[in-house]
Amino acid sequence: MPHFIIDCSENVLEMKSPEQIMQRVYDTADAANLFAKGDIKVRINPFKLYNIGDAAGFIHVFGNIMEGRTDEQKLSLSKAIVSALKTMLPNVPIISMNIRDFEKASYCNRSMV
Repeated sequence: MPHFIIDCSENVLEMKSPEQIMQRVYDTADAANLFAKGDIKVRINPFKLYNIGDAAGFIHVFGNIMEGRTDEQKLSLSKAIVSALKTMLPNVPIISMNIRDFEKASYCNRSMV
């Protein structure tokens, strides 16, 4: 169920492969023990065109998870993923993440119809 969408500048993919970055986010999310095994989904979107001032690159993770986790759990997950990416990509000056909740009342997937 949880979806982690990674936006990054293209130059980040010169430092580590997309597969390595996605796997680091996957493994870190899995280690948080907030989601069922195998439910985590990770995608990456590299950007050629962007404006971040004088910074030399960026990576931002959008976490979309089903409602029900506490603010503390969500903050811990964000910090863990940002820390893992900071360790993996020490030369990327902008690394950030936010988490949004899916509402159970309006969520639908293929198996539900």
